[in-house]
Amino acid sequence: MMDKLVGAISKSDPGVSNRIPLCYAVYLPTIPALRKEYGELLVSCGYVGEAITIFESLELWDNLIYCYCSMGKKSAAVDLINARLLERPNDPRLWCSLGDVTISDSCYEKALEVSNDKSVRAKRALARSAYNRGDFEKSKILWEAAMALNSLYLDGWFALGAAALKARDLQKALDAFTLAVHLDPDNWLAWNNIASLHMIKKKSKESFIAFKEVLKLNRDSWQIWENFSHVAMDVGNTDQAFEAIQQIMRLTQNKSISVVLLDRLMTDLENRNVSYESSSNESIKTKPTTTERLYIELFGKIIQQIVKTESTFENWGLYARWSRINGDLTICSEALLKQVRSYLGLEVWKDKERFKKFARASLELCRVYIEISASVESKRELFSAEMHLKNTIKQARKSFGETVELKELESCLEEVRNVTQKFEGTTNIKT
Repeated sequence: MMDKLVGAISKSDPGVSNRIPLCYAVYLPTIPALRKEYGELLVSCGYVGEAITIFESLELWDNLIYCYCSMGKKSAAVDLINARLLERPNDPRLWCSLGDVTISDSCYEKALEVSNDKSVRAKRALARSAYNRGDFEKSKILWEAAMALNSLYLDGWFALGAAALKARDLQKALDAFTLAVHLDPDNWLAWNNIASLHMIKKKSKESFIAFKEVLKLNRDSWQIWENFSHVAMDVGNTDQAFEAIQQIMRLTQNKSISVVLLDRLMTDLENRNVSYESSSNESIKTKPTTTERLYIELFGKIIQQIVKTESTFENWGLYARWSRINGDLTICSEALLKQVRSYLGLEVWKDKERFKKFARASLELCRVYIEISASVESKRELFSAEMHLKNTIKQARKSFGETVELKELESCLEEVRNVTQKFEGTTNIKT
């Protein structure tokens, strides 16, 4: 249709008398503007050769240079620019075009010179060049200068923010990304950078608000959900933290859940549970609310899915802690036993940090055994605890004889033996 419209311009039929009345009913562009639009349409459709003919006749040099470059004819583009520079040596646009083709900063610098330092295009090009070669401080300064000349350039503020971020000027980066979202509220990358910068600056409330904007625009990135969940915990919004974890599990098939995040949630639930179980005034003891029970149940569903996918010692430890506050000491002991076994191996007796974690898990396991034994009046769990402690202490004395953990294990063994003796002195005990 467009080619027929352009072709009809040079036809004598229909006559002028028939055409003139229609000019009041139709917005008809000028002939050069119509031909330029046709040429751009040809370029978008891949007919660059035909477009070149049109641009040459209209003397649209920028369009012509673009066509030569898109066809890989850089030498022809350079020849055309040089020919134009002979006629207009002080045209900054031509110097910028030459810089685009030759990838030479000197051309952009010449453009600034002939424009009395007013060529925004040259400043942007130099800023990008500085960024690409790693000179982020210079890139930041150039982007600032470019945006001072034209503050409505859509991608400029984001580029300034990126350069400032690389230059470690966090406040400048934050200001730039903020202006970027003012121009384009749907720029989720800018919102995400704003949220991340607030995280770095420990401003959790502002970060939480920014992440909410990010998630309106992009809900398919588990990394964003993970950052959001940490910020939600910082501001005390447990509901949002649980929602974030569920989204992470959905997006990663339960494979990329942060143990640190789960530990924070578990610690929060344990603290809430302790506040219900212990009170300075026994008469005002409270029970967990419906919401708290829902949190515990939801965490249980999450951790149960995770241990099916990844049976790590951290996950088994979290499962054990959840089982304890859920009131199931048997499941808690089973999970702790699996955690202890996950630590076992040659490394545990060579790596001091791994041994400390192993010792803490062993202590917790034996304490749970003591609780179970007391509740069901059985010595079986005490025998298991004593045997495990004996073996652990025997190995630990060879490698970690002076550690605090070893002393705690020995103290726990003594406690187990004392409890066992009390059982033996009591009648009607289950064995």
